[in-house]
Amino acid sequence: MSLLEVIALHAADAERAEAGGADRVELVGTMDDDGLSPEPRTVEKVRRATSIQIRPMVRLRAGFGTDGGEATRLKGLIASYLDVGADGVVLGFLNGANAVDAATVTELVGEGDYPWTFHRAIDHCLDQDRAWAAVRTLPRLDQVLTAGSARGVEQGLDDLVRRAKADQAVAQLIMAGGGLAPEHVPWLVRAGVRAFHIGGSARPGRSFKAYVDPDLVASWRDLIDDEVAHARRVQH
Repeated sequence: MSLLEVIALHAADAERAEAGGADRVELVGTMDDDGLSPEPRTVEKVRRATSIQIRPMVRLRAGFGTDGGEATRLKGLIASYLDVGADGVVLGFLNGANAVDAATVTELVGEGDYPWTFHRAIDHCLDQDRAWAAVRTLPRLDQVLTAGSARGVEQGLDDLVRRAKADQAVAQLIMAGGGLAPEHVPWLVRAGVRAFHIGGSARPGRSFKAYVDPDLVASWRDLIDDEVAHARRVQH
């Protein structure tokens, strides 16, 4: 099994992602500051328009920190998303030492029963080994969106491949994204990665002012499925 997730800004994007063969959308309200939370009514519109999975972004401002009073607001936002049909959420917070803020994240997700993604905040941690050890203790986490580097997959590919090859459980958590290019996919698949995330490359001219293009999504779907099928043949 493989998974293809596409960034969506609204219902039209989500419909087009589904038409191209995407399994899931990461729903954001704006791409400002690398993606901020959508309004609950946007999640509701997407849920009515599509049958694929929806994971909204839980992030209200730039950076990866939270202040003392923000957790209550974030928990309310998560509850609102789930009430209108979200399948899970996307979030990730760091502390002042640029390490995973496990206490805050656990406070936000600990009482639920939904799956969720730790987003690319992990790429900004100073100690990657400690960061991965920390996220693996978080409740119900089923994916970590990572480029292997804060600068993107082009710079982080070697680290992603090394980390995935070293631990199959980590390979199963990795969702590769952040400037992902077609030439990265074979290396990642061979390392055991099966989940992939695209944003600009699902749109004409890589512009978030353009709608998601079903044909571009389909080209990624075909590439990923072909590489996974090839890896299975080689293994057998």
